[in-house]
Amino acid sequence: MSRRNVLRASIGGLVAAAVPSAALGAIRPHDGARALSFNHLHTGETLSVPYWENGQYLSGALAEIDNVLRDFRTGEKMRMDTGLLDFMFRLRAELQSDEAFHIISAYRSPKTNAGLAAKSRNVSRRSYHMDGMAIDIRLPGRRLHEVRRAALNLKLGGVGYYRKSNFVHIDTGRVRFW
Repeated sequence: MSRRNVLRASIGGLVAAAVPSAALGAIRPHDGARALSFNHLHTGETLSVPYWENGQYLSGALAEIDNVLRDFRTGEKMRMDTGLLDFMFRLRAELQSDEAFHIISAYRSPKTNAGLAAKSRNVSRRSYHMDGMAIDIRLPGRRLHEVRRAALNLKLGGVGYYRKSNFVHIDTGRVRFW
Protein backbone atom coordinates (compact mmCIF):
# COMPACT_ATOMS: atom_id res chain seq x y z
CA MET A 1 0.00 0.00 0.00
CA SER A 2 1.43 3.38 -0.96
CA ARG A 3 1.87 6.19 1.55
CA ARG A 4 -0.83 8.16 -0.27
CA ASN A 5 -3.36 5.31 0.12
CA VAL A 6 -2.50 4.96 3.82
CA LEU A 7 -3.11 8.69 4.30
CA ARG A 8 -6.41 8.53 2.40
CA ALA A 9 -7.61 5.59 4.48
CA SER A 10 -6.58 7.31 7.72
CA ILE A 11 -8.30 10.58 6.84
CA GLY A 12 -11.42 8.72 5.69
CA GLY A 13 -11.55 6.86 9.00
CA LEU A 14 -11.18 10.09 10.97
CA VAL A 15 -13.96 11.78 9.01
CA ALA A 16 -16.26 8.78 9.41
CA ALA A 17 -15.67 8.75 13.16
CA ALA A 18 -16.19 12.51 13.53
CA VAL A 19 -19.44 12.83 11.55
CA PRO A 20 -22.62 11.10 12.80
CA SER A 21 -23.85 8.53 10.30
CA ALA A 22 -27.24 10.27 10.04
CA ALA A 23 -25.49 13.38 8.73
CA LEU A 24 -23.63 11.56 5.94
CA GLY A 25 -26.29 12.04 3.29
CA ALA A 26 -29.46 10.39 2.14
CA ILE A 27 -30.70 7.17 3.64
CA ARG A 28 -29.62 4.37 1.36
CA PRO A 29 -31.86 1.47 0.28
CA HIS A 30 -29.58 -1.07 2.00
CA ASP A 31 -30.05 0.56 5.41
CA GLY A 32 -31.67 -1.54 8.14
CA ALA A 33 -35.22 -1.20 9.37
CA ARG A 34 -36.54 2.27 10.15
CA ALA A 35 -38.90 2.79 13.06
CA LEU A 36 -40.54 5.77 14.72
CA SER A 37 -42.39 6.35 17.97
CA PHE A 38 -45.13 8.92 18.51
CA ASN A 39 -46.99 10.37 21.47
CA HIS A 40 -49.83 12.58 20.26
CA LEU A 41 -50.32 15.21 22.95
CA HIS A 42 -53.92 16.05 21.96
CA THR A 43 -55.32 12.52 21.68
CA GLY A 44 -53.09 10.66 24.12
CA GLU A 45 -52.44 8.03 21.45
CA THR A 46 -49.02 6.41 21.23
CA LEU A 47 -47.45 4.32 18.51
CA SER A 48 -44.06 2.70 18.07
CA VAL A 49 -43.70 0.96 14.74
CA PRO A 50 -41.12 -0.02 12.10
CA TYR A 51 -42.32 1.64 8.90
CA TRP A 52 -39.59 0.53 6.47
CA GLU A 53 -37.88 -2.86 6.12
CA ASN A 54 -36.08 -4.82 3.41
CA GLY A 55 -35.94 -1.86 1.05
CA GLN A 56 -39.60 -0.88 1.18
CA TYR A 57 -42.18 1.03 3.15
CA LEU A 58 -44.64 -1.12 5.09
CA SER A 59 -48.20 -0.25 4.04
CA GLY A 60 -49.78 -1.49 7.28
CA ALA A 61 -47.39 0.59 9.36
CA LEU A 62 -47.99 3.65 7.18
CA ALA A 63 -51.74 3.27 7.74
CA GLU A 64 -51.16 3.12 11.52
CA ILE A 65 -49.00 6.25 11.33
CA ASP A 66 -51.62 8.05 9.22
CA ASN A 67 -54.20 7.24 11.89
CA VAL A 68 -52.14 8.64 14.77
CA LEU A 69 -51.15 11.74 12.77
CA ARG A 70 -54.70 12.45 11.54
CA ASP A 71 -56.42 15.81 12.02
CA PHE A 72 -57.40 15.35 15.66
CA ARG A 73 -60.11 18.01 15.34
CA THR A 74 -62.05 16.37 12.49
CA GLY A 75 -60.74 12.80 12.40
CA GLU A 76 -59.78 13.16 8.72
CA LYS A 77 -56.71 11.24 7.56
CA MET A 78 -54.13 11.85 4.87
CA ARG A 79 -51.29 9.64 3.65
CA MET A 80 -48.31 11.25 5.36
CA ASP A 81 -45.30 11.94 3.16
CA THR A 82 -42.75 9.15 3.57
CA GLY A 83 -40.05 11.79 3.11
CA LEU A 84 -41.35 13.45 6.29
CA LEU A 85 -41.13 10.14 8.15
CA ASP A 86 -37.56 9.71 6.92
CA PHE A 87 -36.79 13.30 8.02
CA MET A 88 -38.05 12.40 11.50
CA PHE A 89 -36.06 9.15 11.49
CA ARG A 90 -32.88 11.00 10.54
CA LEU A 91 -33.59 13.77 13.06
CA ARG A 92 -33.94 11.30 15.90
CA ALA A 93 -30.72 9.57 14.81
CA GLU A 94 -28.91 12.91 14.56
CA LEU A 95 -30.00 13.68 18.13
CA GLN A 96 -29.02 10.16 19.25
CA SER A 97 -32.43 9.60 20.81
CA ASP A 98 -34.86 6.72 20.89
CA GLU A 99 -37.60 8.72 22.60
CA ALA A 100 -41.07 9.06 21.11
CA PHE A 101 -41.73 12.32 19.29
CA HIS A 102 -44.34 14.46 21.02
CA ILE A 103 -46.82 15.45 18.33
CA ILE A 104 -48.50 18.84 18.55
CA SER A 105 -49.92 18.96 15.02
CA ALA A 106 -49.52 16.80 11.92
CA TYR A 107 -52.13 16.48 9.17
CA ARG A 108 -54.67 19.31 9.09
CA SER A 109 -57.78 19.26 6.95
CA PRO A 110 -58.39 22.38 4.85
CA LYS A 111 -61.28 23.26 7.21
CA THR A 112 -59.06 23.01 10.30
CA ASN A 113 -56.25 24.93 8.66
CA ALA A 114 -58.60 27.73 7.54
CA GLY A 115 -59.93 28.06 11.09
CA LEU A 116 -56.42 28.23 12.56
CA ALA A 117 -55.26 30.71 9.89
CA ALA A 118 -58.21 32.98 10.70
CA LYS A 119 -57.10 33.10 14.34
CA SER A 120 -53.33 33.41 13.88
CA ARG A 121 -51.08 35.08 11.35
CA ASN A 122 -48.48 32.37 12.12
CA VAL A 123 -50.59 29.76 10.28
CA SER A 124 -50.09 29.63 6.52
CA ARG A 125 -53.27 29.50 4.44
CA ARG A 126 -51.46 27.03 2.15
CA SER A 127 -49.78 24.97 4.87
CA TYR A 128 -47.80 21.82 4.13
CA HIS A 129 -49.80 20.29 7.00
CA MET A 130 -52.75 20.00 4.56
CA ASP A 131 -50.63 17.83 2.24
CA GLY A 132 -49.29 15.50 4.95
CA MET A 133 -45.86 17.07 4.48
CA ALA A 134 -45.44 18.87 7.85
CA ILE A 135 -45.43 18.13 11.54
CA ASP A 136 -44.97 20.13 14.75
CA ILE A 137 -42.92 18.26 17.33
CA ARG A 138 -40.91 18.10 20.52
CA LEU A 139 -38.42 15.41 21.48
CA PRO A 140 -38.19 14.53 25.18
CA GLY A 141 -34.68 14.77 26.55
CA ARG A 142 -33.63 17.35 23.98
CA ARG A 143 -33.94 21.10 24.23
CA LEU A 144 -36.00 22.77 21.57
CA HIS A 145 -33.01 24.65 20.15
CA GLU A 146 -31.14 21.33 19.82
CA VAL A 147 -33.99 19.85 17.80
CA ARG A 148 -34.05 22.97 15.62
CA ARG A 149 -30.28 22.93 15.07
CA ALA A 150 -30.26 19.24 14.15
CA ALA A 151 -33.18 19.69 11.72
CA LEU A 152 -31.40 22.63 10.08
CA ASN A 153 -28.18 20.64 9.78
CA LEU A 154 -29.99 17.85 7.91
CA LYS A 155 -31.18 20.29 5.19
CA LEU A 156 -34.16 18.09 4.30
CA GLY A 157 -36.87 20.77 4.23
CA GLY A 158 -38.38 23.65 6.13
CA VAL A 159 -37.69 24.22 9.83
CA GLY A 160 -39.72 26.59 11.98
CA TYR A 161 -38.74 27.44 15.56
CA TYR A 162 -41.65 28.34 17.83
CA ARG A 163 -39.92 28.91 21.16
CA LYS A 164 -42.90 30.52 22.91
CA SER A 165 -45.26 27.74 21.79
CA ASN A 166 -42.60 25.12 22.61
CA PHE A 167 -42.35 23.20 19.35
CA VAL A 168 -40.33 22.83 16.17
CA HIS A 169 -42.07 22.59 12.79
CA ILE A 170 -40.48 20.45 10.09
CA ASP A 171 -41.72 19.89 6.56
CA THR A 172 -40.55 18.42 3.28
CA GLY A 173 -40.94 21.59 1.27
CA ARG A 174 -37.90 23.47 0.06
CA VAL A 175 -35.06 24.04 2.51
CA ARG A 176 -35.75 27.22 4.48
CA PHE A 177 -36.05 28.34 8.10
CA TRP A 178 -37.83 30.84 10.29
